[in-house]
Amino acid sequence: MHPSDTNAETTRTPTRRDTIKYGGAVVSGGLLAGCVGDSESAPAATDGTTEGGPYTVSMEPVGEVTFESVPETWVAYTGGYADMAVALGQADGITGIGHAPRYYTSVYDELPGVSVDREQLEANPEVRTKEQFYELDSDVHLYDPEMLINWFDWDQSDIDEIARNVGPFVGNLIFRRSDNWHSDYRYYTLYEAFEKVAEVFQQRDRFEAFAEFHDEFIADIQTQLPAPDQRPNVFLTFEGSTEPEAFSPYRLVDKGTSKKQWLDLGVGDVLAGTDIENLSTTIRGKLDYEHLLEVDPDVILIRGHERKSASEFRDTVLAYMEDHPVGGKLRAVENGRVYRGGYLYQGPIQNLFLTERAAKQMYPDVFGDVTSDTELFDRERVADIINGEI
Repeated sequence: MHPSDTNAETTRTPTRRDTIKYGGAVVSGGLLAGCVGDSESAPAATDGTTEGGPYTVSMEPVGEVTFESVPETWVAYTGGYADMAVALGQADGITGIGHAPRYYTSVYDELPGVSVDREQLEANPEVRTKEQFYELDSDVHLYDPEMLINWFDWDQSDIDEIARNVGPFVGNLIFRRSDNWHSDYRYYTLYEAFEKVAEVFQQRDRFEAFAEFHDEFIADIQTQLPAPDQRPNVFLTFEGSTEPEAFSPYRLVDKGTSKKQWLDLGVGDVLAGTDIENLSTTIRGKLDYEHLLEVDPDVILIRGHERKSASEFRDTVLAYMEDHPVGGKLRAVENGRVYRGGYLYQGPIQNLFLTERAAKQMYPDVFGDVTSDTELFDRERVADIINGEI
């Protein structure tokens, strides 16, 4: 998409936000673009505050971005990056989201003093055109610009224009690792990307506290896991219908952040050793019930139903599969081990809740049934970190 621009948008006088983007250098009425490059060699700022001076954040694919002051307003494409900003105490700065249906904010209801402006999200639920970027006028855009080019038909000139006239891009699409257009620059783990966002907002203390909490939580979970040969083999898929007939496969081996909880819990990929490829922009294959019966997973995890409760999911999707003449023969269906598959885009707060839920789904004998109210991590402590009580 190539929305037209007005002269006022493309030739306006540099503002405070311009100095945020490129370290305050203004040349001949334009911005010094040399602060954005391909290198990751420059040291990134890691202090808790800037103390008034410029600082540089480096993240592929954009490279180095220099900030004169800490961004106050922001927009993210994925709920994962939005969740990172919220975790860093920046919820008040959100101006919109790239894809609201996949930004799940209900987890914040369990954290005292943590919330996000849902009216702002409803007002700007699909921020992906140049006109919208101009209108929102955000200090920073937590988007992988290559995603805009490959998914929404932007050109590099469009990216450069918005970075020059509105605010820089900092982001890397990390939820899966199977898109060809992403093959020539690195991926980040969830916490590697989270650390970069912490550098953007100069929230090192919050990040380190969150990372420490996360590491202790995961370590505690992992010490309670059964032996590897007693762990389930799972089939992770996307299918949004309540009457599923075919399933788009995800592969756990690609290590995208949307699979983090399953990898941390040590489950097996039932498709291991097959030539079935991971769902991506270009790979859209599906498996029917007959193909699933050939691999017969212990557990089936279906994405596309996160607005349903566990009970609603069982009363619709699972009930349909139980009544299906072939689907009803699957081991996972017979044993009632078909569950919601988690968010496609998850950030650090969401990951804690999804890991807790997944631990119950995979190992109910250890962590309790998935419908139980058992809590595996301290909500108050998480809220304290987000609220700055570190």
